[in-house]
Amino acid sequence: MKQVLQHARTGEITVEEIPAPQLLPGCLLVRIAASVVSAGTERASSEFAKKNLLQKAKSRPDLVRDVIAKVQRDGLVAAIQTVRSRLDQPQTPGYSSSGTVLAVGEGVSDIQPGDRVACAGANYAVHAEMACVPRLLAARMPADGNKVSFDEAAFATLGAVALHGIRTAEAKLGDVVGVIGLGLLGQITAQLLKAAGCRVVGMDIDPFRASLAKNLGADATTASLTEFRSLCSEMSRSVGVDSILITAETPSSDPVNLAGAIARDRGIVVAVGTVGISIERKAYYEKELDFRISRSYGPGRYDAAYEQKGRDYPVGYVRWTETRSMEAFLQLVSEKKLNVSALITHRFPIEDAVRAYELIAGRSRERFMGVVIQYSGQAELSQTIMLQPHPGRRTETSPARPTEVSIGMLGAGSFASSTLIPAIQGSPQTRLVTVCAATGSHAQHAARRFGFQTCTTDDSAVFRDPAVNTVVIATRHNLHAKQVISALTSGKNVFCEKPLCLSEDELYSVVHAYVENNASHGRQLMVGFNRRFAPMTLRIKSFFAQTAEPLALHYRVNAGYLPPDHWVNDREQGGGRIIGEVCHFIDLLMFLAGSPIIEVAARAVGASPQYSGDNVLISLRFADGSEGTISYLANGDRSFSKERIEVFGAGAAAVLEDFRRLELVRNGRKEIVRARWRQDKGHRAEWATFVQSVLYNAAAPIALEDLVCTALATFRIEESLATAERTQVNTSAFFDAVRRASSCDADQEK
Repeated sequence: MKQVLQHARTGEITVEEIPAPQLLPGCLLVRIAASVVSAGTERASSEFAKKNLLQKAKSRPDLVRDVIAKVQRDGLVAAIQTVRSRLDQPQTPGYSSSGTVLAVGEGVSDIQPGDRVACAGANYAVHAEMACVPRLLAARMPADGNKVSFDEAAFATLGAVALHGIRTAEAKLGDVVGVIGLGLLGQITAQLLKAAGCRVVGMDIDPFRASLAKNLGADATTASLTEFRSLCSEMSRSVGVDSILITAETPSSDPVNLAGAIARDRGIVVAVGTVGISIERKAYYEKELDFRISRSYGPGRYDAAYEQKGRDYPVGYVRWTETRSMEAFLQLVSEKKLNVSALITHRFPIEDAVRAYELIAGRSRERFMGVVIQYSGQAELSQTIMLQPHPGRRTETSPARPTEVSIGMLGAGSFASSTLIPAIQGSPQTRLVTVCAATGSHAQHAARRFGFQTCTTDDSAVFRDPAVNTVVIATRHNLHAKQVISALTSGKNVFCEKPLCLSEDELYSVVHAYVENNASHGRQLMVGFNRRFAPMTLRIKSFFAQTAEPLALHYRVNAGYLPPDHWVNDREQGGGRIIGEVCHFIDLLMFLAGSPIIEVAARAVGASPQYSGDNVLISLRFADGSEGTISYLANGDRSFSKERIEVFGAGAAAVLEDFRRLELVRNGRKEIVRARWRQDKGHRAEWATFVQSVLYNAAAPIALEDLVCTALATFRIEESLATAERTQVNTSAFFDAVRRASSCDADQEK
């Protein structure tokens, strides 16, 4: 299918062929008929992308601070790689569209294939021939014939923005309302205010826009600042307007202060567009004005539980959610109370979408208002695209060679693109076959950037492909267990980024699948605990190799704050930071101790909900008597070093600081090892070891018992946090249960 992409490094707009999106649970697969190009939001995004690095840095000092902190913590090379990876990732413009539902995902029951819908949301209602849209970001179009066209319905997102702004302004029947900025959003706002029985005074510096609003029903409009003040005074009988909606797009604060001048005593000023808000206090103080900022489409916006998980708000408590506002807008269009068609000045087929961006950028010097991209409806539902023939691959079904590790990659996010795939590329015995991501743009970009032969949005295609003998999993945590099991049962080797799974039941299913399939296929199962392969980690391991007594190990992690709504903190998607990240540090201490964990205890530090329970002190007891502690902290300064490991035993000590400085001390003699330009956390060595184990059927780089012990330890830490008691980690009992289940399965087959 065709989709519009914007390249973050240059700002270039292209129309490219990418795989159709994957249908996700709780979502709709929509064949798009029309989408609206936002002259404000999308032009601003394009202008930012075209800036050079220095100009971007001046525009976003917050991001500059993040980069500086990363340089201080991780080194210059790591920071450069992260910045380049983000700049290389294409953006997917568009947030308002309409089309026909092709299929519905699991959990959707109130919309059926064939329904006509309007779609909303950045990264969802994109300019593409097909889109996967969460249920509550789609509104069913009125079913009464063709009273609402797809072109009109494509404006529903903007309509919801305007409706929420009007409600935020508390505009009522008979009110005099000012609208500053008569672009597309201002035009829709003015029409909606008239439909609500308000008297509307509009102002825009462009006479064409002011005239259009007057022709479409506004009571009075002007392009003159002086005349606008006079009109507001005249319409309100010198009292001042009841409310003002600022729908302009400008960094200037002039619209906000103009609103203060024309408002009545205790009036309401609402910023709907992106404007400067340096308020001159005098007018707002003397009139005791109420200044408000309208948040996009309304209640539900930016709430992942609502938008992504489909958890609607009860209508009795939240009358106008973003979805219900879209539905209300569509109904008003159906009843001919709004004239949306009159706002459309340009229509472009998807093949010529670049011209739409040239138009809104002002290159063609044409007047414009509503710019619509139209789609033929002929796109094929193809989730896989072949990019380039790979030497030696004779047909699509040719099997993988025994002398190479041929990769099917699941996930093409930031970590995969900046760290994992480059590490894989460094292996001469590795072949990149297929990359799969939920969105076609991510899959296509990764395939082109790294040289994969095929890109897809269908993970089952990876499992079925005989040219793939190894599946690398770098998706979100909630998908890991299911994908590991599918890969194992397909006879593939598996490299899974941490964590292996999110629950003990999932762990049981994974291990059972491995035991059952390993007997017939002899495949490897690996989890990406890279730190145990880092050169400085191996130096510590060697340093204490002859130590017979138990070790004392201390691990301090300056993890940094993650907001509560971050996907890692989502128990359903990320599993929380203990399961999702602390597993790394548990594995490393277990590797250094050379002994399994038998007992854990954990307690939270402080009760502030700000840190989502991420400040945790953990105690680990190992079978050989070694003791370990992990201080996992989210309330430190990000510029401070992230990880510090201390190991003591038999008159010796080792201190590792952020995998950049290692200090080894024994008998009064000190050795210091430094990494000057970059950390080496073991990603390349980890992959090289895994490749050798696959090609030569060697022992697993990390024993299955260790993988299970680490996972169980994270689950027991969660239990200890909840109960404030020490808990046992019984790996042997877990494997006994798996063996009993396997024996029962074998007996049933007989």
